[in-house]
Amino acid sequence: MKKLQTLLVTVIAVLAVVTLSACSQAKAKSSNTWATAEKTKSITIGFDNTFVPMGFKDKDGTYKGFDIDLANAVFKKYGIKVKWQPINWSMKEQELKNGNIDLIWNGYSVTPERKKLVLFSNVYMEGGDVLVTKKSSGITSAKDMKGKTVGVQSGSSQYQEFESEPKVLKNSVSGNTISQYSNFDQGFLDLQNGRINALLVDGIYANYYLKQAKQTDNYNVFSAGFAGAPTAVGARKSDKELISKINQGIASLHKTGEFQKISEKWFGKDVYPSSK
Repeated sequence: MKKLQTLLVTVIAVLAVVTLSACSQAKAKSSNTWATAEKTKSITIGFDNTFVPMGFKDKDGTYKGFDIDLANAVFKKYGIKVKWQPINWSMKEQELKNGNIDLIWNGYSVTPERKKLVLFSNVYMEGGDVLVTKKSSGITSAKDMKGKTVGVQSGSSQYQEFESEPKVLKNSVSGNTISQYSNFDQGFLDLQNGRINALLVDGIYANYYLKQAKQTDNYNVFSAGFAGAPTAVGARKSDKELISKINQGIASLHKTGEFQKISEKWFGKDVYPSSK
């Protein structure tokens, strides 16, 4: 009898846990981040704080960049303050899923793999990937990469392209593998010291970085051969209202000319997709 009672108690306890878990998941799925942000006047955005010029920690300790300015301007329209949360870029989708951040907004490229994990906003900037090599290496095109070594940021769209489109670059590099770094600075240091022959990276980032470091005369920057992925904002699949508000905000900023001012500040041109 006691064994039967114990068994019944155990079964009831398990059912209670399953029920609570299901309720919790249902609640998470039905959560409305936009409604919460409107109520608290705050939203948390995850970003890689080394990714210049999109979003980075400046020498004075403040966060700066194109995406920093753009996101702040969008949410200012709604009276919402952005809390910027530095994250490990390779864990960005997991951070979003776990609720540690509300958005991924930091030169976030749209790829087929990422579309399965997040809900993307409209594209607000086109992208293109490049290889960076030392001029002394004599490597000036993707064709010169046969038997060479290449580095990339882990968790980046560039790494995804390298793996998913092997005919472009993977099949020609040494060992068909690529060295991964947590950020571009580490990769660039290895490139400087000759530990790798090239870096695979976003073109806007590469050109800005080299210009700021006054190294443009010492390095080659050329197309990696990939089509390139456009840039957008990533949210949880359930946050359709939040993404709608972001789309409206960015479009409004471009209509009033504020988007152009931010873009000119960081790139010297209007990077909005419809711009020529």
